Formats: sequence, structure tokens, C-alpha cells
Amino acid sequence: MRYYESLSPELEQEIAEKQRAGWVSPYACKNSDVIRRYDRPGDAPKVYRQPFSKDADKILNSLFYNRYADKTQVFSFYRNDDLSRRALHVQLVSRIARNIGAVLGLNADLIEAIAIGHDMGHTPFGHAGEHALHALYHEKTGRCFRHNLHSVRVLDKMIPYNISLQTLDGIVCHNGELPLAEYTPQPLGDFAAFDARMGACILDEDGDRGLIPGTLEGCLVRICDMLAYLGKDRQDAVRAHLIPAESAFPETPVGRTNAELINNLEVNLIEQSFGMPYLKFDETHFLALKQLKKDNYERIYFQEAVQKQVRDSVVPMMEQMYAHIYQDAVSRNRESCLYQHHIAAVLEKQRWYPAEQPYTETDPHDLTVDFIAAMTDDYFVDYYRELFPKSPYHIEYVGYFDDTQDTLILP
Repeated sequence: MRYYESLSPELEQEIAEKQRAGWVSPYACKNSDVIRRYDRPGDAPKVYRQPFSKDADKILNSLFYNRYADKTQVFSFYRNDDLSRRALHVQLVSRIARNIGAVLGLNADLIEAIAIGHDMGHTPFGHAGEHALHALYHEKTGRCFRHNLHSVRVLDKMIPYNISLQTLDGIVCHNGELPLAEYTPQPLGDFAAFDARMGACILDEDGDRGLIPGTLEGCLVRICDMLAYLGKDRQDAVRAHLIPAESAFPETPVGRTNAELINNLEVNLIEQSFGMPYLKFDETHFLALKQLKKDNYERIYFQEAVQKQVRDSVVPMMEQMYAHIYQDAVSRNRESCLYQHHIAAVLEKQRWYPAEQPYTETDPHDLTVDFIAAMTDDYFVDYYRELFPKSPYHIEYVGYFDDTQDTLILP
């Protein structure tokens, strides 16, 4: 039987009374606190468009947002529209975080902007693609590719949308592979400090592991990123026939199904954090969260069935793709897809958001990484076939009508 926790009656009553009174947390990020890199008249707040709402609008209408729809969340090699793509993931993060943020009296617009932008820099083929691209980039430049760092590059450097410091900070600090029991914001004063931190992270493979967001809103998105994928990845693993059912996972104090763990971790987070300058779980729930992640890694992410195609196909394909695009960048081949499909699109956007440096003068390795990271899964596969029609490497998909696919997936 599934197990669902509830808020204590005392806290539930207190929250209800404060909500009726229009209470806002004294620790929430105020709209008046917004910090931007450039003083542009168009970014001045209006009554009907507050500053962090403008951030969210820019991200939603950015060049690369729509590509979330064809970027892998976890399961790359399946033709199955019921499996999560990154577009759904960022919406789940936003929805869960805004639900909790409304109870905690936090800034909903800032939460949304961070949530929908946090994976903007993700590669095709999910974390497998990220690791493959990092290995190539680091070997050739000594610099690191991380999707959170690249999300900031996309929104702040490649196309300078003038996104706020608070939103960019939440995006770069969202990576929660090392969960914490308590998150106390570590604010940054200005863009000089932010740029220095970004520069240090790009040169250090572990540089982003200890980052803590500067706002409670950023801390909340970081937590909700985990809440959004832990249970959902289990549901997808069932649909992909990697595991027989969510019940195949070990039981934990917060349950083992998507609905249980989201509810129970959400309730405990609110119980422990309401009215406080930090976000935290109690020890039981924090240890359960760590166990959930451990179980997912062992039973989903590190499964040989998932890893083999990455080693045998994605890695060598990306190596060849990188080498080819790099040569186009060095030779400034304006007939190439690098120029026709990527650089031209960026330059068109820069007409409205001018950059400090012409994009065509970008380091060839960075142009290569920008282009590959911007690709969807399908674009990567089709472009690879165009470049290397006789290559022995290819992606083998599990199709809709293969024996391993269900004809009907019931909720």
C-alpha cells in the first residue's frame, strides 16, 4: 500500500492563515533586488511584467528552448513518445518548485525562470552526451563542459539576453548530484563575482560541485530538479522494460513510487523549512533521498543495456562529429552546417541582443561545442549520416512495434 505524509495540523493552519493575509517570506528574493549585467531600457520592470517574469519570457522565447522537445532525459534509444524528454522535465521542475514556493512565500517568477532555463545547455543524448562532449573538449582545451555552465553561456554570452544575476546563479548552481540535508543561500554581490566563479568552474572538473545558489528560490529549484527526475525516471524505466515495475525498487521511508516520493519529500521540506532562511530535510528524509538516488544509479543509469550503446555508438560518433565541425570552424567554411544552421541563427538573434565580441570570432573549439550542444537527438543522428554515410557507427532504436515495446501503456 502506498504511503503519503501530510503536514502537521498546526503548520497547515499557520500556513492557511498567512496565505489569507498575503504573507511573503522575509527571505524571498524581492523583485526590487534584481541585478542585470546591462542597463537596457527594455528591461525596466512594468506593473504587468515584473523583472523575473521578463527572464522567464526571454527563456521561453529563446533560440534553443524549443529544442528541449527532442533532447533525451534518460532513455535515448527508444521510439516512444511516452518516455520523458527534457521539455517535460523542466516543466515538472517548475511545477513542483512553484507549488512548494507558493507555500514558503517565495518569488514564483524567479522560480519559474530558473526552472525552465536550468537545462538549456544540455547536449543530445542526455548525460551520456554531456560526458562524451566534456571528454573531447577537456582533452583539447583543458576546459570543462558542464551542462549547467553551458546553460549560462547560452543565455548570457552566446546570446546576451540580459538575464538577471539571480536567475543565472540559480541555473549554474542547480546541479544536485551531491544532495545536501540543508541549503542556506550563499549570495553573490555582482556580476564580477559571478564571472570569476564561472571562470574557475570552467577550469576545474570539480569546480561546480560545491556551488550553492544565492537565493532560496535557486535552492528550491535545485532540490526540485531531483524530485522531478527520481520517480519519473523510474516510471520511464518501467515503460522501457528495464525494470518490471516501480515496486521492484527497495522500499524507503518516503516510499518508492513517483507519487509517494514527491509528496513525502515535499511535505517534509515544508515542515522543516517554513519561515526559515534555509531549506532542509530531516535526517530520515535526507537519507531516504540519498538512497533513492543510489538505487536509480544502480538499477537504471549504470545498467549495461544503457551504457553499451553509449560506448559503442554515441562516443565514436561524437568524436568524428567534433573533428569535422572543428575543421569547419577553423577554416571558416561558410557553406557548412556550422555556419548555415547554427552561426547564422545566433547572429540573427544578436541583432536584438548585441554581444560584446562578434560570434564569428569565437574560439573554434567553443564554436564546435556550442553547435553540438545545441543539437537535438534527431538532428545529431541525421547530420552524422549526412557527414559519414559509410560509417559503421549508428544508433539502434527500439521501435514502436518491436517486441520490447508495449502496444498500450496504461497510466
